[in-house]
Amino acid sequence: MTNITTQSRINSKQNTLSGITLGLFTVFIGSILSVVVKFISSDVNIFTIIFFQFGICLLCIMPWLITNGINELKTDQPVTHFIRGVFGCLSFYAFYFSINHISLAEASLLRHSAPLIVPLILFFFYRTKIPLVRWSALLLGFIGITIILRPTQGQFSFWHLIGLCSGIGLAFSMVLTRKLSKYEPEKRILFYYFLISLLGSTPLFIINFKPIPMQTIPWLLLIGLGMYFAFIPYTRAYAYAKSSIVSATSYFAVIYAGLFDWLLWDILPKQYTVIGTLVILLAGLIIVRESIMEEKRFSESSQ
Repeated sequence: MTNITTQSRINSKQNTLSGITLGLFTVFIGSILSVVVKFISSDVNIFTIIFFQFGICLLCIMPWLITNGINELKTDQPVTHFIRGVFGCLSFYAFYFSINHISLAEASLLRHSAPLIVPLILFFFYRTKIPLVRWSALLLGFIGITIILRPTQGQFSFWHLIGLCSGIGLAFSMVLTRKLSKYEPEKRILFYYFLISLLGSTPLFIINFKPIPMQTIPWLLLIGLGMYFAFIPYTRAYAYAKSSIVSATSYFAVIYAGLFDWLLWDILPKQYTVIGTLVILLAGLIIVRESIMEEKRFSESSQ
């Protein structure tokens, strides 16, 4: 595959649209796979699911390595690859555990609060300035999360906190994926992510090993293959558009999760959940709008 050059990564309007489209596709695939995980987690533990997920992903990318040779693995970003892999893997652990204890919609919302966390990571770790309008949007988003969790009403649980940790891990993964996509080809980024995640999940799989029912094997294969084909457009999306824009597409996962909760488990969202979700969606739209306006100003000033 031809690498996307630094010049082509400059965010044109067309590239931004491509990034958003790829982000939406990834969210759709991921939402379906989260339902599969919730279904089979009563028969096979989370440690096994994640081990199979990253093991299959690594196997899928091996033909690329065999075809192109070991030299394709040379990188100037080993630390970034490692940190991204750790945060990405831990994010999946937190999400998969949380969906077994709270509704899929609530777990998805907390995981996909990541777009609200991304600007904070950029501010504290990369000294990126945050305009006042975006600070207002972030505050609005966290108000929405508070409405849903309702800590003063005793609604907040340990598993809600784990779900929020999933969002924090995903936010770091988003930022680091964007950083890597500026310097590294897509397949190299994916290879190191799968390898690091598999190495990290293998000891936990061995320690917590339980016999795997035969009827779950096809579902485990589906999760692994589905994730691989979701990670490709996910990684490419960050080469096309800013992390604050692509990450906002993850809000659609909340809509999908609500529908699945209703259709499969007959769970309807509570009134405060709907209100909180709408507040968070509004905050996300403000962030996306500001990001697009920033790119437009940058494009006009560079002409």
